Amino acid sequence: MFNQVFSPESVRLVDGAGLCSGRVEVKSNQSWASVCEADFDRQDAEVVCGELGCGAPAALQGGLYGEGEGQTWDKEFQCKGKESLLLDCDTSDRENNTCLPGNAVGLTCSEPDDVRLVGGGSRCAGGVERYHQGEWRIVGAGDWNLRDVAAVVCRQLGCGSIVSVLPGNTTRGFRVYCSGSESVLRECRRDYYLFPGLTVICSDLLVQPDISLTDSMGGVSRGHQGPEVFRGYSFTITCSTQPQYPGGSFLLTFTGSNRTQTQPAVNHSAAFLFPAADDSHQGNYSCVYDNYVFSHNFSSESELLSLTITASPLPAFIIRHVVVLLILLTAITTSYLYYKPTRRQKRVNRVSSMDLYVNAMEMVSLSSRAEAGPGEERAAQGTE
Repeated sequence: MFNQVFSPESVRLVDGAGLCSGRVEVKSNQSWASVCEADFDRQDAEVVCGELGCGAPAALQGGLYGEGEGQTWDKEFQCKGKESLLLDCDTSDRENNTCLPGNAVGLTCSEPDDVRLVGGGSRCAGGVERYHQGEWRIVGAGDWNLRDVAAVVCRQLGCGSIVSVLPGNTTRGFRVYCSGSESVLRECRRDYYLFPGLTVICSDLLVQPDISLTDSMGGVSRGHQGPEVFRGYSFTITCSTQPQYPGGSFLLTFTGSNRTQTQPAVNHSAAFLFPAADDSHQGNYSCVYDNYVFSHNFSSESELLSLTITASPLPAFIIRHVVVLLILLTAITTSYLYYKPTRRQKRVNRVSSMDLYVNAMEMVSLSSRAEAGPGEERAAQGTE
């Protein structure tokens, strides 16, 4: 057995869904050759998946991704599964020098979460690292390629676009070359020379804040379309975020209106109090968290909170009768506590109690007319 020497780009997967799936091909004399299924096993597949920066092998089968048009590789790989590169594996002559049609080996590797940003207090800011060969390694790039690499990193992490990118210290890792259009970093070319790492800050730096509704009077209920607040009741909208960076402020916006309120973030939250709910408070609210970090302004907006203002659950006539009963109870209690039970004073007490009752009924009548509206009030007077 002997070691076969390959060029740095010595293996690839073709005709698959991406870099991590396809027909296995190796480079031989500046041309690519398919590998026969009989010459390739799972340990070989583990090395190929690792070299390409992909996850563990998920499927290995002959003819899975069709037949190659070129030649067939004439050696048998004998990897142990721990090698860093396919070129590090031993090979041997194939016992049977033929590979039947349909036996070109196809390989599917799992898609790894293989890129991260560290040291920036956010998953969208920090030094770039890539998981490769069982460990996290610092990624470097040349000055001319910094922004292209950073664009790919922000895109792969779902962190928006680049805000800034700076070179780091020279360290052991690997250098990558990106055009800037790649969807993931493993699609970029790479080598293993020492090169400065890079620190990337992406636009979606801040996590999405939360928005919630609370009350202290029991005036909030849960309706079919979201929370409901009874008219006249107080309520509070609270904006909060994870303890990511100190400081910052919250802007409470009201959809369909220019009305906004701003408060500083205290312990990563802010409370906006509304003393009495009315119909003008009905609509959609959102919290916008703003902070100035890394010499840039960043913001993040919460989901919408749809708020409905509704009438009290108790009918108006019940409320009026409860008020009358309370007034009468107060009148009776007052009569017995503050007047002596003489005949004359008893008569005065009865008169006083009657006056209080008449006054209470007049208050109820006035309240009813105010709620009924002008038309109904005139109709009531005509009936009288």
